[in-house]
Amino acid sequence: MAFGAFNHHRQREAMADINVTPMVDVMLVLLVIFIISAPMFTNTVQLELPKAQAKAVPQEAQAVSLSIDAGGTVYWNNDALKPGELEERLAGAAGLSPQPELQLRADKDTRYEVVAQVMAAAQSRGLTRLGFVTDPKEEK
Repeated sequence: MAFGAFNHHRQREAMADINVTPMVDVMLVLLVIFIISAPMFTNTVQLELPKAQAKAVPQEAQAVSLSIDAGGTVYWNNDALKPGELEERLAGAAGLSPQPELQLRADKDTRYEVVAQVMAAAQSRGLTRLGFVTDPKEEK
């Protein structure tokens, strides 16, 4: 690094520029050294790995679609249910192993009371997996 001029007769003040040429030379030498020595650091060890006997993956539970229209009618996988039939089907689904996931779809004009009753019925029967399905499209 030079802070002065070679010819001090022309320039009296100190030179504030940093000479980066030696630093670039050192970095290029180090780069060449690392490129040459990098293959020596990657040693591969030949291994014969043991064979694993995995158990069968448990089947994923079926999803049940519960739909509620604006009038409050409940549908089980697109089949309209009578008033007492929902509790029977929820109890049957709670007994399955693994329990199915309930996907609740409600019309935007559905009263919250009906949705709350369906959720309470599912919870009282012991169903724990409940998801809400919405339409991702935005209205303009």
